[in-house]
Amino acid sequence: MRTSRPLATSLLALSGLVALGVAMGIGRFAFTPLLPMMLAEHTVDLPGASLLASANYLGYLLGALACTFQPWIARRIGLGTAVNGPRMVRAGLAATVVLTLGMAAPWPGAWALLRFAAGVASAVVFIYTSGFCLEQLARRGVPAMGALIYVGPGLGIVLSGLAATALVQRHAPAATGWLTFGLLAALLTATVWRTFDLRHAIAAPSAAAAPGPAAGGGGPAGGRMGLLTAAYGLAGIGYIITATFLPVIARQALPQSHWLDMFWPLFGLGVMLGAIGASRMGPAADLRLRLAGCYVIQAVGVAASLVSPTLPGFAIGSLLLGLPFTAITFFAMQEVRRVQPLHATRYIGLLTAAYGLGQIVGPPLAAGLVARSASTASGFNLSLWIATGLLLLGAALYLVIARRDPVTPR
Repeated sequence: MRTSRPLATSLLALSGLVALGVAMGIGRFAFTPLLPMMLAEHTVDLPGASLLASANYLGYLLGALACTFQPWIARRIGLGTAVNGPRMVRAGLAATVVLTLGMAAPWPGAWALLRFAAGVASAVVFIYTSGFCLEQLARRGVPAMGALIYVGPGLGIVLSGLAATALVQRHAPAATGWLTFGLLAALLTATVWRTFDLRHAIAAPSAAAAPGPAAGGGGPAGGRMGLLTAAYGLAGIGYIITATFLPVIARQALPQSHWLDMFWPLFGLGVMLGAIGASRMGPAADLRLRLAGCYVIQAVGVAASLVSPTLPGFAIGSLLLGLPFTAITFFAMQEVRRVQPLHATRYIGLLTAAYGLGQIVGPPLAAGLVARSASTASGFNLSLWIATGLLLLGAALYLVIARRDPVTPR
């Protein structure tokens, strides 16, 4: 079989960035800036929008679970446990393109199914891109560069947000937005297609040289993973209400503002800056302390628009919500690699599933509180206060984990 030279570290990181930009920034979050257009056209109402969002997050959850239990399923049907991660990334990216384009079709009865399938594809791309790129960058001796791949979701959010702003100014229908995002996803996928090939990979070290789990204080690795999974899952519900309904909430608070459509790109800019900042940080004695700090920053971002429902309040809140968004992911994935170095991809899937479960809860919670409240604004406010509290609870849980299971210097 023909072999290829290993990829340069910069190309590998850039390709991971683009892949996550397509899967997350477009496949998952293009819905957010297009939602006000769909509501204005009356193609969906708020409960229907919540259903579409939850369908996507349910697909994300089930896709993550499928990746988590893939080795067990493969053994049960006699296929072994190996999986071609780069090939899975390609399949997920191709599906994201097709499913995004499908949302432009005038078939509202099929939209929930399309958003569900897009969630599955997003989870597959996220897990296998993270697993492949983080592992390969670590083998090349530059693990900190792994944070750069998480610039991708922020870049996708910025591009989709700016594109949606231009479409709104031209009074274009939402279907045009879905077509635009689908074509953008196709173009970006084409640029990284050849990168995701196992022939470019550096092989793993021998089993005898492979590192074991880093020593912690007390308790087996499984117990540490359970607590880490619970804490990570709280971030899913903590951010998702704002990330799903931000343009809608801003329009209700500032109906006459000319800057409404810029809050979502500002969130994406925060995501990019946070990921770049994470890549510049040196090794941490305890990543869980960094995670706790990120949760506090995000909680402040969620609460900012509640404390100050003004233009500066929404701008600061959008930026602070985005800054730790993918930094949380990077630090958590690195912690997984520390605790479970030989099964990192499987446990990345487990954490992603917990995060997805939190995301499923968020939109129906917000829609239910809106329906039972005296006004839409009061319903959103209550749900956002709940989200703020859950993020602070997650930060406290990380501190408890770190105290119970201190990291032993190697």
